[in-house]
Amino acid sequence: MIGVLGGMGPLATADFFAKVIAATDAQEDAGHVPLLIHSDPRIPGRPAALLHGGPSPLPALLAARDRLVTAGAQGLVMACNTAHYWHAQLREGCALPFPSIVDVACAQAAQRFGIGARIGLVATRATLATRLFEPALDAHGLKLLAPTDAALDHWILPAIAMVKAGTTHEAGPLLEQAIQAMLGAGADGVILACTEAPMALHGAPAALQARCIDSSAALAQATVALWQQLQAAPPA
Repeated sequence: MIGVLGGMGPLATADFFAKVIAATDAQEDAGHVPLLIHSDPRIPGRPAALLHGGPSPLPALLAARDRLVTAGAQGLVMACNTAHYWHAQLREGCALPFPSIVDVACAQAAQRFGIGARIGLVATRATLATRLFEPALDAHGLKLLAPTDAALDHWILPAIAMVKAGTTHEAGPLLEQAIQAMLGAGADGVILACTEAPMALHGAPAALQARCIDSSAALAQATVALWQQLQAAPPA
């Protein structure tokens, strides 16, 4: 089984689950990836911890990781971008493979848009403030084009809040404006670096969606690939 650290938020975790299913080439139930999903919405808020001195989510994340390992997970993934600020600490003392949503999204961006591409980010202010994506963007030969503070305040953060509140249809037009603004400023593509963002863009024009990398979908594809690798590995 692959263990999923989720609940950040619950709707994004459900969306990730659906994307794993969609990414799997299965002809029957048994062909799908067995997932053990730990969806705990009580994990302390990641932006509040990083920007405002709120309670750290790390103890809860470590506890969730350990529950998944004890329950028999053979690999781990985490369906939240901002929580990857603690990814290195979650990997400490854990021998299981644990691909990063940040790395797989940047790899997909480099493949689609090419080395040297300028990449915009739809992300929380905490993800941007901690420069969470910059090492991975650099490693893949990509350049960051961050959203402006005005775009964050008027479009991106309100849209993320709307999705968390279940009003995804209202969030879509806001995110479309934010993405168009980054493309207009010279971005070659945009990473949806918040797992709430893709759900808001389901009704967006296909041409706009083609300029976006869905980090949740990229992680879903990596999850399927990880399970296939585990299945192909010789028994220990």
